[in-house]
Amino acid sequence: MTALSLKPILVVEDSAEDFTALGRAFRKHALPNPVLRCEDGDQALEYLQGYGKRAGWPQMLPAFVLLDLNMPGTDGRTVLGVLKQDPYLQSIPVIIFSTSTNVRDIEDCYRLGANSYLTKPIEYSVLEEKTRLLISYWLGTSELPFSNS
Repeated sequence: MTALSLKPILVVEDSAEDFTALGRAFRKHALPNPVLRCEDGDQALEYLQGYGKRAGWPQMLPAFVLLDLNMPGTDGRTVLGVLKQDPYLQSIPVIIFSTSTNVRDIEDCYRLGANSYLTKPIEYSVLEEKTRLLISYWLGTSELPFSNS
C-alpha cells in the first residue's frame, strides 16, 4: 500500500443502515484506510472546505469521496457542484453512490464533474463485490492526485 492509499475515504451518507452495510463490506475486503462519515451535504462541505483551517480538521484530504445523491438539505448534486468548482478540492475524485438509476440523474452528475456513478445494490453480496472493485480500482489501479500528501 502506498501513502496515498492510507488517505481517508469520505462517505457522505444520510442512511445509517446504508453506511453500516458499506462499512461491513469495506472491512470484509480489509480496507486499511480510515472511513469517515458525513451525514449530509452541509457537514461534508464544512468538513472539506474547513481543511487545514482549524484544529481537528483532517490532516489530509480524502483519497476519494463516496457521495449519496439524494439527501435532505444540501443534496449530493450541490455538494458535487461546489467541490468541482473549488480549485483546491476539485481534483478529489467524487464517486456518486445512489439508489437512483434515472438517466437524467446520471447525466447531470457527470456533467457536474462526477468521476464515477455507482448504483447502490439491494443485495448485500452485490454491495460486497462493488466495494471490492471500488477499492481495487480507486486505491490500487488508478493514479490519484498527490496535491496534499
